[in-house]
Amino acid sequence: MASKNINIKLKIWRQAGDKSKGKFESYSLNGVSTDSSFLEMLDMLNEQLVNEGKEPVAFDHDCREGICGMCSLYINGRAHGPDREITTCQLHMRSFKDGETITIEPWRSAAFPVIKDLIVDRSSFDRIQHAGGFISVNTSGNTIDANSIPVPKADADKAFAAATCIGCGACVATCKNGSAMLFVGAKVSQFALLPQGKVEATHRVLNMVKQMDAEGFGNCTNTGACEVECPKGISLENIARMNREYLSAKIVSEEA
Repeated sequence: MASKNINIKLKIWRQAGDKSKGKFESYSLNGVSTDSSFLEMLDMLNEQLVNEGKEPVAFDHDCREGICGMCSLYINGRAHGPDREITTCQLHMRSFKDGETITIEPWRSAAFPVIKDLIVDRSSFDRIQHAGGFISVNTSGNTIDANSIPVPKADADKAFAAATCIGCGACVATCKNGSAMLFVGAKVSQFALLPQGKVEATHRVLNMVKQMDAEGFGNCTNTGACEVECPKGISLENIARMNREYLSAKIVSEEA
């Protein structure tokens, strides 16, 4: 498709911080190339605002290659915008029409407080992962090379698929309950499926679920919106696996 320039209108959520009251502000932006990415469009807007002596819009980004998950935005009522299995930085302006109004919001979750404008604090995800602890490694001189441990290909593939989760938070932003169970399920699964993760498996799932609840995330009611909007296509199977791991761990801990 040949590149062309379009004119758009933007409704962007502006908020000074978690304790401040936010509101939508409207902007017009002309001559946006349909080949530009969504974040490049926001760069254009901020350049325009700076030239006008106005405060630029704060938004998060890092790799701009769909890897880091930092560019999390709620666009026209969908996490990461209208396309499937992409992050915001992989969304291009060819997905929008000339003259269209685009509404841009931060993730809406009590567990993701707003830092400023479109940036939210997702350190709750870090604390959940930290609660999972570590992987034991024998360092007494007879360490077994990981490649020498046989792992069924089906398990390896599932573990790798779970490990592709980039922790962007789209699952939380999309879920009507603000649940983080797809994220936690993926992080539990990537270890639970491999022999290296079996040693701490019981403590890992119990601690991660406990921390998830402490952070204020909602419960899962199996609507499946999280899987649909996940930019990496993380499967709901990981939630089911986490529930099985949790139940088994709970029984073992109560018997100990």
